[in-house]
Amino acid sequence: MHTLKHFIIAALLISVSCTVSPKAIDYGSDGCHFCSMTIVDKVHAAEIVTKKGKTYKFDATECMVAFLNEFDASTIKLYLSNDYNVPESLIDATQSTFLITESIPSPMGAYLSAFKTKEEAVSMQSHKGGKLYTWKELVNHLNQ
Repeated sequence: MHTLKHFIIAALLISVSCTVSPKAIDYGSDGCHFCSMTIVDKVHAAEIVTKKGKTYKFDATECMVAFLNEFDASTIKLYLSNDYNVPESLIDATQSTFLITESIPSPMGAYLSAFKTKEEAVSMQSHKGGKLYTWKELVNHLNQ
C-alpha cells in the first residue's frame, strides 16, 4: 500500500510538471527573447508556449511576431499577448483583436495593443483612432 501511494504521488507530480501553460512574466527582470530588452511594460508584453511547455517571453507583440520568422511555428501551442485593458493579463493572441494607433505607444514603436474582445478594441479605436487587425491580419501586416 505504501508503494502504491508513492507511485500515485509521483504520477501526479509528473502530470502536473508536464502541463503546457503560460508562465508569469517577471516585469523589470525578464528579458525579451527577440530583442533582449528588459520587459517592463505591463500592457504590451507577449509570450509563446511550445507544445513541450518551453516559454519565450517578449517585451511587445511585434517582437513575438518577428520571432516567428526564425522559429518553427508547428511547435507552438500558445500565442499570448497582454490584454491592454487588464495589465499583466495574458490572453490568446490568435483570438484577440489588435489596434495600431499612434495614440498608444508600445515598447518597440509599432503602436500595437491587444484587446480580448473586438468590442473593446472598437471602443478604444473610437477614442484613439487607428486600424484594427485580427491575429492573421496582424502577422501579415508586420511581415510586409
